[in-house]
Amino acid sequence: MNILILHNKVPFPPKDGGAIAVWNSALEMARQNHHVILLCMNTPKHYIPHNQIPTSIHPNLNIIPIDVDTTIKPFSLIFNFIFSSKPYHQVRFRSTAFEHKIKELFQQQTFDIVLYEGLFVLPYIRCIKKIAQTFHVFRAHNIESEIWQRIALNETNLLKKNYIKNLSNRIYKLEKSIINEVDLLLTLTKRDEEQFILLGYKKLHHVSQAGIDLSNIQVNRFNINHPSLFFIGALDWLPNQEGLLWFLRHIWNNIHQQYPSLQFEIAGRNAPYWLIRKLQEYPNIIFYGEIDNSHNFMKERAIMVVPLFSGSGMRIKIIEGMALGKSIVTTSIGTEGINTTHNKNILIADTAENFQAEIIKLIENKDFFDKIGIFAQQFIHQEYNIEHIIRNTIQYIEKAITL
Repeated sequence: MNILILHNKVPFPPKDGGAIAVWNSALEMARQNHHVILLCMNTPKHYIPHNQIPTSIHPNLNIIPIDVDTTIKPFSLIFNFIFSSKPYHQVRFRSTAFEHKIKELFQQQTFDIVLYEGLFVLPYIRCIKKIAQTFHVFRAHNIESEIWQRIALNETNLLKKNYIKNLSNRIYKLEKSIINEVDLLLTLTKRDEEQFILLGYKKLHHVSQAGIDLSNIQVNRFNINHPSLFFIGALDWLPNQEGLLWFLRHIWNNIHQQYPSLQFEIAGRNAPYWLIRKLQEYPNIIFYGEIDNSHNFMKERAIMVVPLFSGSGMRIKIIEGMALGKSIVTTSIGTEGINTTHNKNILIADTAENFQAEIIKLIENKDFFDKIGIFAQQFIHQEYNIEHIIRNTIQYIEKAITL
């Protein structure tokens, strides 16, 4: 099939969860002999110089970046808040250049499907429907309005809380108004599929999990530095900031008092200056910032903490960590949508007391630590192999097109 994928950032190098999901899927489609054009916005926040974007990863994959300025502009934000009912995200990701490139591609060839990777490229469906006949597939990485609802619930600043609640309501209205314009909805989790149906979605739907390319993952448990404790994730994402600060405030000092030589290693790109300053207030913190290779970073480290209290969809970093045999402590929201088993392949705790207790179990009991990591790796091999997931998804799409 000829496949056009639209995404709101360049997913290369695939360092964060969304980029990993988009990149792995696009590359696997190309490997399975589909012709894929990945049209993506090259934004200031995640800008990649054009000469650093690969052109020869696979002969069936063509990556086209379009420079789009999505910078938050105070006047524009205030104007949007007062005079518009649209979420500000929708305004930021609206681009004449991006729309022009879409039209140009359809003038040059036909596409069997257009795959919209994420909510904020989905409004381009209205442009495409005016110029071409094709099959429209929306892959929802999460329920965007739910993320902001949860952030609003946890926000203590009243002004910010009210703004975020307003934003989440606007995003909810966008999701509800546009979702039935697609021909097929793909979700990463069964739970998200059910939530979209409750939102009013009435057409074809299919769960297509975010898979991992297992061909280049090798785990040597003898090289793991136990005990060691680490966090990895995009630090410009509010749920990660919120969870990391919660861990530092409520857990890390207690862990440090009990194990004074233990270090807490943190990696993640785009950390704001205020967060870096905050990390410096705590003992035995090593902050790496952005790292070149997340797999290499995780391989040698032992206990991965994923304290999440907002967000939605599937946490790709948890899937990646489990594939590498990590023993992970997370929350119910962190493992939401992943069919994990507490005390078998992951540890789940929603209070500071329980979260701390699970970490201590992994520090004190090496056999238990190894068991969790080994079962985690086995679970991912059985459930999240990208080759099988993409083959099944494409087969479903091909059948859906003929209906």
